[in-house]
Amino acid sequence: MSESVIADFVGNFNAEVMATTEPVKGRVLLSQKRLVLAANENDKFTIPLSSIFDVAVGHVPPDLGDFFDSTVTVAFERNDSRHVAVVEGDDDKISKFSTVLFKAILNGTETTVKERARVGGRVTDDAFSTAKLFVSDGSVEFRSSDGVFVVDLATVTDFQRTTREIAGSDRPTLTFRHMMDGTAVTTMAAMASPRKMSILGRYLRIEYSDLMEDLQDIELTDDKTEILVAIYSTGDMDGMPLADIVGTDSSAVTMLLRDLEEDGLVQDSSDGPKLTPKGEVVASRHLEDVNS
Repeated sequence: MSESVIADFVGNFNAEVMATTEPVKGRVLLSQKRLVLAANENDKFTIPLSSIFDVAVGHVPPDLGDFFDSTVTVAFERNDSRHVAVVEGDDDKISKFSTVLFKAILNGTETTVKERARVGGRVTDDAFSTAKLFVSDGSVEFRSSDGVFVVDLATVTDFQRTTREIAGSDRPTLTFRHMMDGTAVTTMAAMASPRKMSILGRYLRIEYSDLMEDLQDIELTDDKTEILVAIYSTGDMDGMPLADIVGTDSSAVTMLLRDLEEDGLVQDSSDGPKLTPKGEVVASRHLEDVNS
C-alpha cells in the first residue's frame, strides 16, 4: 500500500469472495483509497473504497453470522457482482475503525446544501450552495468559502431521504431536522453520487439509533415532560418563574430540575435552567406528539 495508512489493527475477517469459509486472523489496513485484509504478506484481499456502497456496524449477513461478534460489514462491487466482507475486533477497535472508514469514504465530498431550509415553522428563502462534506464522531460539517456549518448529530430529531429539484433537475436529497440554539432547523443536502448519499444516510442512522437508545433509558414522568416542554417553549421568560408557568410550587420544580439534570436533559445557566442538546431533542419530540 503506497498511500499513507489511517487504520492498522489485528482482527478477524472474512468475505464471500475469499477461498475460506471461516474467519481469518490478520491485519486490517485502511488508507484513503482502499481497505486491505491481509492474512499474511502473500495473502491479501483489497477492496477499493470507490467500490463500497454500504457500511453496517454490528450487522452480519446470516451466512457469515455464526463466527462474528463486534463487527463492521462492508458491501462492495467486484467484477460486476455485489459482495460483503466482515471485519471483527473488540468494541473499541470496531468503533474507531467504523468512524475512520466513514470519514475516508465521505470526507471532502462535494455537496449541494441548503443549511437552513426551515427555521422553526418558517420556510426560508435560502438557496442551495456548494460545500465540502466532512463527518466526525458526533457531527457533520459543511465547509464552504462562507464558513463552516456544523450539525451536532446529538441534536438531530428526524431525517429522511427525499427528492428535490436542484438546478433544474430532481436529485435525491437527505433532509434532516435538528436543534440549534433552542430552535428546530431543517437542513437539506444532496450529492451527485447516490452511493455516497446512501453511505451518509447509513452513518446518520447509526448515530441516530445510538441517541434513541440513550433516550429509551430515561424514564420521564408527566411532570418532568411538562417542565422540559415549558423550558423549551418559554423558560423564565420576562422574569416569570418556571413554577408559575407549569402551575407547580417552586420546591417541586427544583426537585424535578435536579432529576432532569441527572438525566442529562437540563443544565444550569446564568439565565436559569437551560435544555442540553439531548433535552432539546426530547422536548421537541414531545411537542410533535402533542401537535400531531
